[in-house]
Amino acid sequence: MTINQVNELLPVPSGPLEILALPTGGSNFTDAHTVSIYFSLIVPTYNECKNVKTIVEQLSKLLDGMIPGNYELIVVDDNSPDRTWEIAQSLTVEYPQLQVMRREDERGLSTAVIRGWQASRGEVLGVIDADLQHPPETLLQLLAEIQRGADLAAASRHVAEGGVSDWSVIRRFLSRGAQTVGLIILPGVVGRVSDPMSGYFMLRRNCIAGKTMNPAGYKILIEVLGRGNIRWIGEVGYVFQERKEGESKVTSKQYIEYLRHLLILRFARWPMGKFVRFGIVGFSGVFVNMAVLYVLRTYLNLELTRSLIFAAELAIISNFLWNDLWTFGDISKRQPGISQRFKRLLKFNTICLMGLILNVLLVNLMFNVFGMNEYLANLIAIVAVTLWNFWINMKLSWRVTEVD
Repeated sequence: MTINQVNELLPVPSGPLEILALPTGGSNFTDAHTVSIYFSLIVPTYNECKNVKTIVEQLSKLLDGMIPGNYELIVVDDNSPDRTWEIAQSLTVEYPQLQVMRREDERGLSTAVIRGWQASRGEVLGVIDADLQHPPETLLQLLAEIQRGADLAAASRHVAEGGVSDWSVIRRFLSRGAQTVGLIILPGVVGRVSDPMSGYFMLRRNCIAGKTMNPAGYKILIEVLGRGNIRWIGEVGYVFQERKEGESKVTSKQYIEYLRHLLILRFARWPMGKFVRFGIVGFSGVFVNMAVLYVLRTYLNLELTRSLIFAAELAIISNFLWNDLWTFGDISKRQPGISQRFKRLLKFNTICLMGLILNVLLVNLMFNVFGMNEYLANLIAIVAVTLWNFWINMKLSWRVTEVD
């Protein structure tokens, strides 16, 4: 290729959103992509004709000074009506490290980034917005974090030297509120970085190679943290700039997509087979609980609270036995014996105690305060604590036993 030759458009990868490992010779990569380079930076665009030349120029100048000839820029455009892709492709005459992909059948920032990574050949993969709200010079600090050994380096508005330039109180509240919701729904992922909403980061390719991604919305960093093998994370402060050209793409719909994405990742991390079995066992425990409650109230005439406690305890023991034999049987077999089973029962019982307390409080509230039928109130309370019982028991009762 000569300096006067325009690069052809990159073909759009199809199929699952899975990033391949670097090629070792024969591979699914084209001939031009059989040789790996150090860094591949994706610039997703939509209607960025006024910004694309500036961002390419600034990024190229920075990277030419730090890793000359050992990088590529890939603009992934979602068939912009302002023909951003066409302008970007014309720039390849001056910037031979630039490649352009035009997507006509897919939409969305997150999938654009992944498709760009699929077509890339870098050992390190990155993403930056095209609207110049992410200061390009921060890229050098992120690369330095990777070279120090980080698996992932993220630009953050919430660490030293970070911030936002001119956000309204409402926008600041929405941003922090979204982060708080993320910490509640997915603390083990969102809590690993100070700015999980950041769209400016880079990571080592091998951290996500072979992983099938399933992003929802535009926050790709959460997807990477949720599905990748990320150990060391470095963060670099940056000040989020106001857009100078073009229109903002932040809408209320994106906040809804963010919440949906959190829930997808939350349940993707659950062993659904075990959860279904746990649910079936729990459903059987409902019958034990309700039957015992009926006998104690109808035939023995015990008061409500004491009856609830006895009924719930017998249901807990029944549930434990079935879960130990069936739901978590693969783990229980590694620790045979009555003493080991008794230890698991004690753990199971202790964890369920909080659920039992919640159950009793809810039933008394619904029965004594709102006048609800005691059996219906008990059923509602049982459903309310099921997710608690499964998640904590999986994390403590049988998980701990597995490594004892």
